[in-house]
Amino acid sequence: MPAEITLAVEAGTSLIAANAVCKTYATGDAAGRLVLDHVDFALKEGEIVAILGKSGSGKSTFLRVLAGLTEPSDGFATYRGRPVTAPVQGMAMVFQSFALFPWLTVLGNVELGLEAQGVPMDDRHRRAIAAIDLIGLDGFESAYPKELSGGMRQRVGFARALVVNPDVLLLDEPFSQLDVLTAETLRGDIEDLWRDRRIPTKGIILVSHNIEDAVVLADRIIVFGSDPGCIRADIPVTLPRPRDQANPIFRSLVDQVYALLTTVPGAEAAKRRAEPIGLGYRVPDASIQQLTGLLDALSQPPYEGRADLPKLAESEHLSTDSLMVLVETLQLLGFAQVGGGDIEMLPPGRAFAAADLQHRKQIYADHLRRAVPLAAHIRRVLDERPGHSAPEGRFLAELEDYLSEEEARQVFETVINWGRYAELFAYDIDSGVLSLENP
Repeated sequence: MPAEITLAVEAGTSLIAANAVCKTYATGDAAGRLVLDHVDFALKEGEIVAILGKSGSGKSTFLRVLAGLTEPSDGFATYRGRPVTAPVQGMAMVFQSFALFPWLTVLGNVELGLEAQGVPMDDRHRRAIAAIDLIGLDGFESAYPKELSGGMRQRVGFARALVVNPDVLLLDEPFSQLDVLTAETLRGDIEDLWRDRRIPTKGIILVSHNIEDAVVLADRIIVFGSDPGCIRADIPVTLPRPRDQANPIFRSLVDQVYALLTTVPGAEAAKRRAEPIGLGYRVPDASIQQLTGLLDALSQPPYEGRADLPKLAESEHLSTDSLMVLVETLQLLGFAQVGGGDIEMLPPGRAFAAADLQHRKQIYADHLRRAVPLAAHIRRVLDERPGHSAPEGRFLAELEDYLSEEEARQVFETVINWGRYAELFAYDIDSGVLSLENP
């Protein structure tokens, strides 16, 4: 056993710990893609810790490393001082997708974990009924998943996790597939179970994209930086429970987290300015319709070009994750800048909002070619080819030198949508051919 793990056993202070955890995924590039970079973390008994970060920052990968579902490339995770190399008894996980077996009833789905542990039938039946009652699904034991709403199906997921009496509960964006009211109700029920000690769980880790959820539930908020994923901030939340979202301290914490998620630290920002992004840059998956809509909204009253991000998200009915994607894209294109939890339109963004459709396309095309190497590369190839056309496979193969196949496809499709709007190039989805032809 490594010396570090021996010390963790002796100290006995952490339920779960991560020690310099790194994770690299293989790509066409020999170096691979570094997703997690030397992450150190500890969950103490009696804590709820929320992990927030932009999409693709590695927070879900980190949770899977802690759960023993993904092996780290370097470093290690421990549970009560023992190395985590595979899923261990004592931890249970709730995923963002409901992940229920459609051919099993609610009772059957909840009993599965107990059956895997070899619990006798009568005992697992009794414990499953108790868990179903605890999570508010009494009366639906014989129902099948297709008969349940999204919120009820996620309750089954919680019951299935709680029935094994987990020491640690790992929640991977468990409310993200639910509507706002259903998510708020389920979150409140989980908070009540924890506060009233009606579950034996000693600690909870919540991966979320919702800042308000994190401030409501967590004792600490971990903010992940991205490219690669690392812990950028560890913020204590000392407000008494239940928490009042109108409390100025609550709002201040929300603003603080928004600012951390939307700004780049000084040294990192300087590095990015000095090193332009490359062909394989993972552009944010932003819809052109949402981008133009947000610029239009920002340019008008009450904002007049500047807005507080939490208020903007609320008034424009945007989830935190959606807003972060749009804000990152506006910064990438040079249309806006962010500081202190506020977003401010830059002159090109104001010019875009004031322009007619054709002038908007021209502005967008100019900024897209300057800011996104893939868009400029596609246009350059099409300009140089005698027939002014090229198969998509040529560009996907280049992207896969830097990204996974799935990531390459996502980046390609996003840039294609942006380029089509800007009329930089055309794309035939049936043949998979890009060209300069304007239909």
